[in-house]
Amino acid sequence: MGTIRLTMAQALTRAMQAQKTVIDGKTVPIFAGVWAIFGHGNVAGLGEALHAARDTLPTYRAHNEQAMAHAAIAFAKASRRRRMMAVTSSIGPGATNMVTAAAVAHVNRLPLLLLPGDVFAGRLPDPVLQQIEDFGDGTVSANDCFRPVSRYFDRLTRPEQLMPAFERAMAVLTDPAECGPVTLALCQDVQAEAYDYPESFFAERLWTPRRPRPDEQELADAVRLLKAAKKPLVIAGGGVLYSGAEAALAEFCEAHGIPAAETQAGKSSLGATHRLNLGAIGVTGTAAANALAREADLVLAIGTRLQDFTTGSWALFANPACRIVGLNTQAFDAGKHRALPLVCDALAGLSELATALAGHRAPAAWTERAESEGKTWLGLAARYTDPGNQPLPSDAQVIGAVQRWSEPSDVVLCAAGGLPGELHKLWQAGAPGGYHMEYGYSCMGYEIAGGLGVKMADPSREVVVMVGDGSYLMMNSEIATSVMLGLKLTIVLLDNRGYGCINRLQNATGGASFNNLLRDTRHETLPAIDFAAHAASLGAVATKAGSLAELDEALRAARAHARTSVVVIDTDPLASTDAGGHWWDVAVPATSSRAEVRQARERYETALKSRP
Repeated sequence: MGTIRLTMAQALTRAMQAQKTVIDGKTVPIFAGVWAIFGHGNVAGLGEALHAARDTLPTYRAHNEQAMAHAAIAFAKASRRRRMMAVTSSIGPGATNMVTAAAVAHVNRLPLLLLPGDVFAGRLPDPVLQQIEDFGDGTVSANDCFRPVSRYFDRLTRPEQLMPAFERAMAVLTDPAECGPVTLALCQDVQAEAYDYPESFFAERLWTPRRPRPDEQELADAVRLLKAAKKPLVIAGGGVLYSGAEAALAEFCEAHGIPAAETQAGKSSLGATHRLNLGAIGVTGTAAANALAREADLVLAIGTRLQDFTTGSWALFANPACRIVGLNTQAFDAGKHRALPLVCDALAGLSELATALAGHRAPAAWTERAESEGKTWLGLAARYTDPGNQPLPSDAQVIGAVQRWSEPSDVVLCAAGGLPGELHKLWQAGAPGGYHMEYGYSCMGYEIAGGLGVKMADPSREVVVMVGDGSYLMMNSEIATSVMLGLKLTIVLLDNRGYGCINRLQNATGGASFNNLLRDTRHETLPAIDFAAHAASLGAVATKAGSLAELDEALRAARAHARTSVVVIDTDPLASTDAGGHWWDVAVPATSSRAEVRQARERYETALKSRP
């Protein structure tokens, strides 16, 4: 067996180039590139290797380490976990900047290869620049922060350790159940050390989606429950899209007369106007979906983590007879809350369920009610998204303007604040993947960087980023990156002068408006931020819309622009869509000097009693 003498960093980049997958019948690299901000911990070793590989393994430069990891995460999500990117930083703040993004990938079960530089394995120069020293443990470095937010973590202290570590990394990154972030911490001296690697390590390897089929007994039990159900309901999670099962889901619902509701990650699994699509479910759900969820006697939860926003903090499913069938590749999720597990791929599971249920349909009255409730909701929602004559528009009215301007193939993207709830209820997704929401970790600052990643995954689709002023101020630098890379985004910036969503939650729990809206903060003067001027300084085409009519004009102009556009509009921080929705368990203080808090506590204790 032949060998090739390479540095560990050179071997890593060569191994990455050898990993392939198949998309639409075409073999393509599984790694679309590497995001890099260099420092002393990675510029000499990995930087030299990436330069040599730049024609086949592109390197992209961003302005913030967390942001470039968000872009990589969004790329993987938009690619349905079939392709991914790596991210590298130096050993200090660059590395810890990526920890938040690692948590985003971890919560959302998305592949991300993190390659932070690390301290010297040889330790002779200790303590090196930016090294964290533990008085009682000489093996600790800042990269240990990645351990709880990595599906697999390894620190490479010898060049030959790359081989087993990379094999394990690829297994995790491509496994439908274990998928998540992998951290390979690269000691900076080891990056530059040479080793005689076997040629077989660099042989091309093809990774195709694993589609585990259901256990025979679990399938039989699920079929028995579905046949007995009088009021069945499907919850479509992100696993439907990752599996490419959206067409199978539509066929399943139609064949068996079972309505479906969508989580934040699962939204766009069914077309918004599909007759059995009830829309969003849970805390930010539609009145239609939540009404049927309260009565459902069987919930088929497909590819969802069943987080509290989906289940209304486990108070939504009010029927005492309700059973849950958890169809999921991950047994941990499939069995949550005493669910009957059906551990399998979404597409494979739906196919086998459909075969076993051939000829069976839910009671016609239930199906007809679902269609009626869905139509009623669409009419009600329009009352919130239609233009009005208020001094400041609501978020919902801005969403309506963007919806009227958008094309079915467009992708709308958001992450945190009040917008995710409004979009979940009100946005009518077109093509699958046309709704991209990071609401697992709900990370402020994801939006613009995430939009960049989505655009990289599919440049043919118009990407519309909706972001509040709070998130924009946290992370906006990748506007400049989008301009630099020629990847056009349309960014709609809603300015309600603070954290309007949390202000509303603060009020709802009896608290006084405090430290959320700018006007309620400790200040000497209130900042007059010119967001349009700021965005223009980063290279965007930027404008301030003074009304919904001006927003319409600005959006039409943005579609024609060749580079990133930012449209700013002032919005009402207090207005939100009160139709639909459900209680959310946010603990209220048991004692307080405020009468409003005491009253909120009484409501809270009453609501707790509704949980099964």
